[in-house]
Amino acid sequence: MSAIPDLFAKLRAEKRKALMPFVTAGDPDLEFTAAVLQEVVARGASLCEVGIPYSDPIADGPVIQASYTRALNAKIKLAAILDMLGKTCPVLGAPAVTMVSYAIIYRHGIERYCDDVASRGVAGLIVPDLPVEESPILAKVCGERGLSLIQLVTPTTPRDRALRICETSTGFVYYVSVAGITGERTQLPADLIDNVGWLREQTPLPLCIGFGISQPEHVKLLAPVADGLIVGSAIVKRVAEAAEKPRDEVLKSVGDYVAQLIAALG
Repeated sequence: MSAIPDLFAKLRAEKRKALMPFVTAGDPDLEFTAAVLQEVVARGASLCEVGIPYSDPIADGPVIQASYTRALNAKIKLAAILDMLGKTCPVLGAPAVTMVSYAIIYRHGIERYCDDVASRGVAGLIVPDLPVEESPILAKVCGERGLSLIQLVTPTTPRDRALRICETSTGFVYYVSVAGITGERTQLPADLIDNVGWLREQTPLPLCIGFGISQPEHVKLLAPVADGLIVGSAIVKRVAEAAEKPRDEVLKSVGDYVAQLIAALG
């Protein structure tokens, strides 16, 4: 088994839920990205999602798009991100996955990308724009390297297609809470819990919910039906303050926020 299935097996045995923070690689720089990853894990995050900056993000809202733009403007390259991951993941104390466009994987080379992240200690890939028709190829390559392939199911995904996505997913399934883009929200859809309940009946894989989760109230609402919750824009927004505030202060702000959400998991 790879790191992520092992993690969720352990969490289920202990009747605990996962919190998964998202950070953009290289915003404001890779040294600070590594520091944020270490901080959130020290505060209790069970796993981490590292966004690989891309000029044409698939479903990212303005906060994450802006962070990608800042990283790209700073000339952050994939090779440097891999180097940072190679130094950070083996000592992080929690699995880390990359959120990466399939276009980047394809251009880099499917086997080469998987080899490169696996050798750095990365536990899996979230690929938001992976066509379900091509997912068996990537799933096979990931499986051969002990990587989890995490795919997304949205509220508008036809149910037959959702089942196909689950069949080639490993580690967990990423359930997108809302139709649209990422970003903090005050309210979540009324049918979210029912939709997640249906999906849970279709797959033995853990289900993690993301998009729009930013408040302890969201965590309390969704924790009973999810195996994990993913928080992105609210963290990225706090990290962006490193451009104007002392970095120690920003790290504490991020850590305090993550600790608050974890406390709401119960």
